[in-house]
Amino acid sequence: MPSTTDRPDGSEDPFAVAEALPSVVRDTEAVEIDRDRPARDTVIVDDELLGRRDTVRLPSQRRPAAPPKRAPMAVAAAFATLWAALLSYLPIAAVIGLARTVEGAGGLGGAAKAGLAGWLLGHGLPIGTSIGPLAVTPLLLTLLIIWRLNRAGLHVTRAVGARRTGSIGKALAVAGAIALAYALVGALAAVLADGRGTQISAGRAALHFFVIGIAGALIGSLRGTDALVALARRSPPVLRHALRAGLVAAFLILGAGAVAGGLSVALGGGQAAEMIAAYQTGVAGQAGITLISIGYAVNASVWAAAYLLGPGFALGTSSAISITEVSVGPLPMLPLVAGLPEGPVGAAGTALLLLPVIAGAAAGWLLTQRLRHGRGDARRTARRGGGSADEPPWSLLIGAGVLAGPVAGLTLGVFAWLSGGSLGAGRLSQIGPDPLAMGVVGAIVAGVSIVIGAAVARMFRPSSRRANR
Repeated sequence: MPSTTDRPDGSEDPFAVAEALPSVVRDTEAVEIDRDRPARDTVIVDDELLGRRDTVRLPSQRRPAAPPKRAPMAVAAAFATLWAALLSYLPIAAVIGLARTVEGAGGLGGAAKAGLAGWLLGHGLPIGTSIGPLAVTPLLLTLLIIWRLNRAGLHVTRAVGARRTGSIGKALAVAGAIALAYALVGALAAVLADGRGTQISAGRAALHFFVIGIAGALIGSLRGTDALVALARRSPPVLRHALRAGLVAAFLILGAGAVAGGLSVALGGGQAAEMIAAYQTGVAGQAGITLISIGYAVNASVWAAAYLLGPGFALGTSSAISITEVSVGPLPMLPLVAGLPEGPVGAAGTALLLLPVIAGAAAGWLLTQRLRHGRGDARRTARRGGGSADEPPWSLLIGAGVLAGPVAGLTLGVFAWLSGGSLGAGRLSQIGPDPLAMGVVGAIVAGVSIVIGAAVARMFRPSSRRANR
């Protein structure tokens, strides 16, 4: 039988060929051809033709999506509340620590405890001292606290899977869980801060923390669940637009007070610098005093707004600071005091009374512009009320403007109440504006100016739209 050999790997070495010979010897056999079998056509395979053929992707079987993991309400609320409390406490602890250098009282423990007392004061909790209760809340710190609680409400809403559900019940549940956890934090903080030189009630601290906690967290949970949108859609259009316009007017009036107060302090910058230098402390102590004054900047803005509205405010018993009267006694050496007026303003100064009116008119103008150019729901509201697609009806504008006045007045009255308080039991036991007077005057001024601003914007529409009509 014939055989053939192959060289391993094409090698020319005879020894390698000899060693590999037993494994490469292959037997060959003859193949018989059946000549009776019919011939078959040869098929030429065209690779290019096969490459141009359409391919069909077979659908793969999808696995069922796993349900999203949801955190327990108690765990999510506890973690978010502690994080919010820590982020609002650390800045005030740092500021109080710097301010303590004025008295030469350093130390990390003392700064932490003093910062804890200041943090409690930011929640509206009075601090008992040897000279009487300290009960003037730094509203800038309060706004920081509410903002962090708002973020906590948003985070817990997402963690428990209630985001964009539109459920008011879930929003209330999230806010309640955060408020309970925050009340426990407040009670513990009061126990730690209470001691020699300070008297703080743990029960009252828990109540204050619960109220602020449920107010701040409810804002975030309503936004996270979109329950606020659902409530707005269920409310009457005139009430919905009145609430928005009233809040805008109130904050614009407070903004006017902030501008007027800031300008007054800037004009008295030399006196403010002398007050800071009178403490005879280092850079750190001066920075601490300045930051404490900034913490009360929102309070000063509310007091300046009360000054512009007319009722004015008090800085001590039997004192009055208004456009028509200025009578005060000795005041603490704080930079904010440098912006106080020296006496009643003249006829030219009465022009300051126009600032709240301008702010309210701007809110009315924005109301008309929103109904005219705003979202689709505002336009549909205008058409249902008898107005055109571009022009809102008079009934809606006047009704919303009239109702917006009490909303603005109530907001201003609440801010006036929060901004006041007492510094001890002596002459400075009465500080801030009268909430009732500021609320009533603010409601009248805002209501009238909003109606005027909305009516002017409604009558004097752009000429291009008038020509198209």
